[in-house]
Amino acid sequence: MLLCDICGNDIDPGVLICPFCGGQQELPLGPIPAGAVFHKVVNLERGRPLVESALKKLQTELQGGRLQNLRVLTVIHGYGSSGKGGAIGAECRKMLAYLQENGEINMFIPGEEFKRRSGPTQDLLRRFPQMAGNCNLNKGNRGITLVVL
Repeated sequence: MLLCDICGNDIDPGVLICPFCGGQQELPLGPIPAGAVFHKVVNLERGRPLVESALKKLQTELQGGRLQNLRVLTVIHGYGSSGKGGAIGAECRKMLAYLQENGEINMFIPGEEFKRRSGPTQDLLRRFPQMAGNCNLNKGNRGITLVVL
């Protein structure tokens, strides 16, 4: 059995449309084997880069994540020293919204919305129950964004 890219339910190999959610399957992903890496933390603010450099790094990490068959990336973009939100975080989320609209990523969850009671988080936890132990869950961390590939 394989996992649906969208809802995480078991589907038969070779099925292109999930019978549960109707989602089109892009890559033949299998179950997450015990001990396999499905999640990675990416720090875009390390070294205090300019926005353009941070976005390039994000694109590289997204491409690499797909090649490594990662399912979730936690992107650390910071919230800015002013406390009003940083440029890297704002531009990162704009880019992720664009990628989601174009089907290049499944979805993204801003850190402040990464709470058990939020619908997108509940979907994420159904697909990847391992994320229930994530240290950022229910913390309201505006300096991160979770990306589901």
